[in-house]
Amino acid sequence: MNRGVSSIEAQIAEAADGWRLDRALADAIPTLSRERLKALIASGQVQGPEGLARDPARKALAGSIFTVTVPEPEPAHNEAQDIPLSVAYEDEHLIVVDKPAGLVVHPAAGNLDGTLVNALLHHCAGQLSGIGGVARPGIVHRIDKDTSGLIVAAKTDRAHEGLARQFKDHSIDRRYLAIVAGRLSPSEGSVDAPLARSPSNRKKVAIVSSGKRAVTHYRMVRPLREAALVECRLETGRTHQVRVHMTSLGHPLLGDPVYGRTRPAHRGMLETLGFRRQALHAAELGFIHPVKSHALAFRSEMPADMQELLGKLLV
Repeated sequence: MNRGVSSIEAQIAEAADGWRLDRALADAIPTLSRERLKALIASGQVQGPEGLARDPARKALAGSIFTVTVPEPEPAHNEAQDIPLSVAYEDEHLIVVDKPAGLVVHPAAGNLDGTLVNALLHHCAGQLSGIGGVARPGIVHRIDKDTSGLIVAAKTDRAHEGLARQFKDHSIDRRYLAIVAGRLSPSEGSVDAPLARSPSNRKKVAIVSSGKRAVTHYRMVRPLREAALVECRLETGRTHQVRVHMTSLGHPLLGDPVYGRTRPAHRGMLETLGFRRQALHAAELGFIHPVKSHALAFRSEMPADMQELLGKLLV
């Protein structure tokens, strides 16, 4: 599907008899999402027993054979760049990357290149079947530039749709390791507090009543010297969620330049160690493969800078 226009022949399964055509074809063609097929039907790219199928809502008949013409994906606007990646898992549908701190996920103002997307465009060249008709990686979640750890991206439309659905349903297992100021008491609990852009500072996120629901479950893994190693399990995945929620408990992440109110002793120690980012690592990621339907789970060790910081804080 990456080398010019291609045609896919699909037969409607017995179980799909009477379904909408877009749904029945998505069942028959695992590499294309229902949304993509809906667009192809509407643009006259699907030929059925009675000629062109223009209505994605028409009823499908079991045994009917359709030919789907898939145009070559348009090239992505972003530049492919040879940036080294630490790949935790990869198949024809998706890729899981262990992102280093300092790497921006998606191009935006101020970071137009040198991002994870640029790296994936190079790494996955010739393997991207088109997210919405464009040869690009499907980014379904992000982690901050200065947060390290696991992130998954889709290579195909079908994988992108399936992963996005799991993130929307909050069925993805995401666990972060954070080093926070102070020792937690109680040692575990949950924060259920809505988040949105701060009305007083648009560069920050704040707990506001009109925000989107955000839930973080936390537990102290081990006490440290005037600090603690904490595991945070995300029920939702809002921007800066762990950083804001832990700060709301009075335990900001060490090194956090935006939300941290680190104590003077810690500031001096962090400067000595050269630790100048939030101490946050996306350590675990688990989900159901969006095409093959089996469970996948990954774990990433803390990077060297966080391990060094942890060692200095051991009681």
